[in-house]
Amino acid sequence: MYDRRCPTRGFTLIEVTVALGVAVLLFASVVYGVGALTGTRAKESAAELANVIRSLYDTAALSGKTCRLAISLPGEKSDGPVQYHAECAKGAVTASAKRDDDAKKSDRDRQTEKREQDMQRRLSRLDSDEAPTVEELQAREKIRVEESARFSQFSSDDIQERKLPSSVKVEVWTAKQRRAQITGTAYLYFFPQGYTERAQVYVKQGSNTWTIAVSPLTGKTVIHSTALEVPRS
Repeated sequence: MYDRRCPTRGFTLIEVTVALGVAVLLFASVVYGVGALTGTRAKESAAELANVIRSLYDTAALSGKTCRLAISLPGEKSDGPVQYHAECAKGAVTASAKRDDDAKKSDRDRQTEKREQDMQRRLSRLDSDEAPTVEELQAREKIRVEESARFSQFSSDDIQERKLPSSVKVEVWTAKQRRAQITGTAYLYFFPQGYTERAQVYVKQGSNTWTIAVSPLTGKTVIHSTALEVPRS
C-alpha cells in the first residue's frame, strides 16, 4: 500500500543551479591546474608572439620603415602581466643609431641636445626671405633625420597592443646583450632592408619554457619546447 506520508521530493531549480555552479568551478580549477603543469598558456603565448614578430618583420620590409616590438617585462617576482606593442619610425633607422629611449644621457649628450634646441629656435625665427647659413642648413637636416628616427605606436589587423596571461613570464635576449633581460622594456628591432637582430624570447609558465628563436636574415621564427642557452659571442 502506498504511504502518502513519505512523498518523493526532487531537486529545486535553485539547488540544480548551485550544483552546476560548483561543478563548473571545480572543472575550471582542474583545467587551470593542468594548464599550469603542461605550460599550455605559455605555448599559446609563444605562438602569438612568433606571429607578431613575423608580421612586424614583413611590415618593416614592405614599408621601408624601421619598426620594433616593445615588450614590458615585470620580472619573475611580479604579479603584473607581460605587455607588448609595436612601434615604427617615420623612416629607416640604422642598427648603429641610439635606440634605447630610457637610457640615461651623459653630460655631453645633454649639452649637445641643448645646442640643438638653441639652433632649432634660431631656425624657427628665420624670415622666409633670409638665406640660411651652412651651419643652419646642417642643423635643419640633422633635425629632419632625427625626426624621421622617432618612433610612434603602430598597429594593424595582425599587430595589436596586448597583455599576456598573468601566469606567463617572458625574458628577452638580443645579440647586443650578454644575458636575457627580465625586467624593464625589451626591444626587438626590424629594419627595412629585410633583416632583424638575432634574438631569443623565453616564454615561461611554471617549470615550462618555450623559446622563440628569431633568424636575423629572414625574420623566421622557430619555437622550441625548451629553454635554449644564450648564444656566446
